[in-house]
Amino acid sequence: MTLNLPTLLRLSFKSLLNRRLTVFLSVLTIAFSVALLLTVERVRTEARTSFNQTISGTDLIVGAPSGDIQLLLYSVFQLGNASANMSWKAAQEISAMPEVAWTLPLALGDSHKGYRVMGTDAAYFDLYKYGRKQPLSFASGEPFADLYQAVIGDEVAQKLGYQVGDKLVIAHGMGKHSFKEHDDKPFTLVGVLERTGTPVDRSVLVSLQSIEAIHIGWGKPALSDIRARFAEKQGSTAQPDAEVLQPEAITALLVGVKKKTQLFKVQRRINEGGQGLKVVSEPLQAVMPAVALQQLWKLVGVAENALLVVAGFVVISGLVGLMSVILTGLNERRREIAILRAIGARPMQVMLLLVAEAFILTLLGLLLGAGIFYLLLLVAAPWVYEIWGIWLPVTGFSLTELKLLSIIAFAGLLVGLWPGIRAYRISLAEGLSVRL
Repeated sequence: MTLNLPTLLRLSFKSLLNRRLTVFLSVLTIAFSVALLLTVERVRTEARTSFNQTISGTDLIVGAPSGDIQLLLYSVFQLGNASANMSWKAAQEISAMPEVAWTLPLALGDSHKGYRVMGTDAAYFDLYKYGRKQPLSFASGEPFADLYQAVIGDEVAQKLGYQVGDKLVIAHGMGKHSFKEHDDKPFTLVGVLERTGTPVDRSVLVSLQSIEAIHIGWGKPALSDIRARFAEKQGSTAQPDAEVLQPEAITALLVGVKKKTQLFKVQRRINEGGQGLKVVSEPLQAVMPAVALQQLWKLVGVAENALLVVAGFVVISGLVGLMSVILTGLNERRREIAILRAIGARPMQVMLLLVAEAFILTLLGLLLGAGIFYLLLLVAAPWVYEIWGIWLPVTGFSLTELKLLSIIAFAGLLVGLWPGIRAYRISLAEGLSVRL
C-alpha cells in the first residue's frame, strides 16, 4: 500500500495543527526577520536615491580647487568651509560662455542660530532642483525681492517657530551663539519653503546684495570707493542699487549647460583655465554633482551594507530556529513517522513530507512578513520623511527584494533537508519499539 501526495499533505497539515503554538511562533519569528530585511533594503535603496537626488538639474559646481567631495560638501550639503573663494569676475565669465544656459552664485559664511545663511539670486527658487528634478515650492510667503528679506527652509521654521513677517538677525560666522551679530540690519522673513529632505530645509536664503550690505565695514581696514558710496547713503532713505552692492567674490557657482553633450567641454575649459576663459591667476575647479555624489556615497555607504548584513543574519537565525523546532519535534514524532511507514509511506515520502513542512512554514513566514513590512511602510513612511527626509513609497517589490524573498524561500527548502534525512533514517522497528 502506498500513500499519494494529497494524503501526505493532508496528514502533514493535521500534524502542524496539533503543534500550532510551536508552528505559530516559528512562523512569527521568520515573519519579523523577513519584515526587518525588507525594511532595511527599502530604507537603504530610498536613502541612496534621496542622497543621489539632493541636487538634480545642475550640471556643474564650480569653486576654488579643494577636491570634488569637499566642494560638494560645502556648496550643497553646507558642511565644512571653502578653502578659498572665487572672484565675481570669474563667475561672470563662466556665465557668458556660449555653452552655459544659467548660473547661480552661492555665498556662504554667515549663520542664524546654528543654521547656514546662503546668499544667492532670486532665480535660485526656479533653477534649483532636487529629487526627480522637482522645483522648490513655498509653504507660505514668496521669494525675497529686496534687501534684508529672507526665505527659510522647513526645518528652520519648525525648530525656531518662525512665520512670515518675523524678524531675524544674521550672525557673522558659524555657531548657535555668536558675539558678532549684524543686529543693526535685521531681516524680515518673507517665505517658508516646503520640506524637501535636502540641506535646503536647514538653510536661510537671502540675496547676494543683502550679504554685501551687512558686511560693509566688517574686517576691512579701508573701504573701497563703491562701498564708501554706500556708506554715505546709509543715513538716507535711498536704497543702494545692485551695482553698488556687487560682490567681489562668491563661495561657489552652480552651472547649467544648454546641451548635455557640451558638459565635458565646459568642465574641461573651467578646470584648465584657458580656451576662452579669461581668468588670470585664478585656478578653478568644476565638478559634476552626480559623480561627486557617487564618490561620497562610497565613503558613507558602508553603514547601509552593514545594516543589510545584520538583517540577513537575523533571517538566518529565524531559519535556524525553524530547523531546531523541526528537529526537536522529530523525536516526539518518531511513532507518527513509524505509523506512516507502516501504512505504506516510503522513506523518501517521509523525508519530502518534512521538507514540505519546512517550506510551507517558510512561505507562511514570508507572507506574514510581507504584510508586516507594508503595514510598517503605511505607518512609518510619513514619520521617516518628516524626520530624515527619506520617502518610503508603498510600491510593489523591487527586483532586489524579490531576489531576497526567493533566496529565503529556497533556504526554507534547505532547512527541511536535515530533519528530512534524519526521518529517512528512522527505521520502522525503531519507531515501534518502546523505550524505557
